[in-house]
Amino acid sequence: TKPSLAEGINGGWLVAVVATQSVSNLSGLLARHLDAQKELVLFVSLSLWLCGAMLYIWIISIIFYRYLFFKLAPSDLTPPYWVNMGAMAISTLAGTTLIANAGEWQFLAQLRPFLAGFTVLFWATATWWIPMLLILGCWRHLYKRFKIAYDPLYWGAVFPLGMYVACTFQLARVTELRVLALIPRYFIYVALAAWTLTFSGLLRSMYSGMRKGKEAPCAAGS
Repeated sequence: TKPSLAEGINGGWLVAVVATQSVSNLSGLLARHLDAQKELVLFVSLSLWLCGAMLYIWIISIIFYRYLFFKLAPSDLTPPYWVNMGAMAISTLAGTTLIANAGEWQFLAQLRPFLAGFTVLFWATATWWIPMLLILGCWRHLYKRFKIAYDPLYWGAVFPLGMYVACTFQLARVTELRVLALIPRYFIYVALAAWTLTFSGLLRSMYSGMRKGKEAPCAAGS
């Protein structure tokens, strides 16, 4: 039994892309410390990076189709939709790792223009999602007055913001695009603010839960 498209699809599906690109990035980082099998590990990193890109195309097409052709309720726009951006951000990060390893393998060196082009494409796509998601968030909470309350799903919005800072910093470093270096210098405060607010909500939720737990036996005794 499968849910309908409107009920079943959300940004959480893109965790599959995040996982694939995480392993790609890890492989690229490990390859720098290897002598034997370095080329094999870099090939695995490259293959996973490309697989992650295709996974994103498949899944985001369905998500975008849901945006355009199905009715959206405020409750539908859950925080994991920020993974729409985060999946592209970590794809950018994995791409910068491959670019940095271009000197370690002749085949990667030949692909360097291709790697750079697609990495910038991923970064541009991640950047495009930010105003889109902010507008949808304003529509949800300001226009539709959907209550803001702590939900563990909000951590799904914190990760993409931090990843955007990291990937932009690395992209500026490996491509020597100095204009990009200004973005992480200031955007990191946005990511830190989101982390702080979410962590504060977690503490308040835990404290509230502890208070209710203590009050329950008292109420039962009385």
